[in-house]
Amino acid sequence: MSETGPTIGDVGEGATLARIFPLLPESRRTVLGPGDDCAIIAVPDGRVAVTTDLLIEGPDFRIGLSTGYDVGWKACATNLADIAAMGGTPTSLVVGLAAPADTTVRFVEDIARGFHDAATALAPGCGVVGGDLSTAPIVMLAVTALGECDGVEPVTRSGASIGNVVAVAGQLGLAKRGLDILFDRAVDSDGNVDPAAVAEAWAAHPIEVSAQLRPEPPIGAGRVAALAGATAMMDVSDGLVLDARRIATASGVAIDFDLASIGDIDALTGGEDHAMLACFPVNATIPSEFRVIGRVAPGEGVLVDGVVFDARGGWDPFADYSATSSQ
Repeated sequence: MSETGPTIGDVGEGATLARIFPLLPESRRTVLGPGDDCAIIAVPDGRVAVTTDLLIEGPDFRIGLSTGYDVGWKACATNLADIAAMGGTPTSLVVGLAAPADTTVRFVEDIARGFHDAATALAPGCGVVGGDLSTAPIVMLAVTALGECDGVEPVTRSGASIGNVVAVAGQLGLAKRGLDILFDRAVDSDGNVDPAAVAEAWAAHPIEVSAQLRPEPPIGAGRVAALAGATAMMDVSDGLVLDARRIATASGVAIDFDLASIGDIDALTGGEDHAMLACFPVNATIPSEFRVIGRVAPGEGVLVDGVVFDARGGWDPFADYSATSSQ
C-alpha cells in the first residue's frame, strides 16, 4: 500500500475502532449503535430483508487498483443493491473487516469514508450499526445489509410469467469495460499494479473506471419497481445473461432479450454493474427508471433475439478469477 503513517498493528484494535466510528454513516433505524455486543435497530414493518456478501482482496478488488475509499464504496454499494433488488429500502449495515497488521490506519479510515459517502449518496438514512475488526493475511470484508419492506411485498426471482416485459434500470457493460481498461493499462503480466497508470486510466476513461471501482446502483429503482407491480427482480451483479438465467430457472420460463435494446457483448456478459433487472406484467406502466430489453417466453434459459444463448457469460469466482487478467 502506498499510504504512510501508523499501521493498525501499531495502534491496536481499540484505537483503530475509535478512529473509524466517527467516520461511519448513521442509520435512521438505530436504537443502539456500535459499542455493545449487538446493535439494536427498529423494524417498523415487522419484516427484515437480510443479505451478506464477502469482498476478498484478489477476486473482488486489488490493492493498487482500488484505494481504501474505493473498497469501502464498492462494499457498501453492492450490498445496498441486493436489498433494493427485493424491493426493499436499505436501513443498516454490519461490517466485518480483517486486514494484515501492517495495513495503515489511513487505509482503514478510507474504507470507512467510502462506506459513509456511498450510503449517503445511494441510500440516505442507511448506516453502519456494528461489526468486527480482526487480522488476516489479506484484506477481507464481510458485509451484512438489512432493509425493510415498508409495506411492499418482497419481489423474488421466481415470479416471472410468460408474456411479462423484461426491463432494466442502470447501466450494463460499463464495469466490465472499466476492468478491462485497468488491466490493459495498469497491470503487468505478473499481476503487479502501476498506481500512476491507474490514475491515467481513470482520467482517460472516467465513466468506465468509476463504474468498476465505485459503482452507483439505482437503489431507489428497486422499490419503484415493486410499487409498479414487478413480478420478479434481481441485482445484475454477475452479468446480465447469468443473472437472467437465475430468474428464468426460478420462474420456470425463458428470458428472451432484444440485442438492439441492450448493446454489445459486454452488456450481455459483463458483471458488477449492479443494475436492477425486473419483469413486469404486459399491461403495467414501466417506471421511467427502467428501459425495456426483452420479454418472458415459454421454455427455459436465456435467448437473444429468439436464439438460445449457450455461452455461460458473467462472473464465477471459482472459474474466472485470475491474478493477471480481467477475463
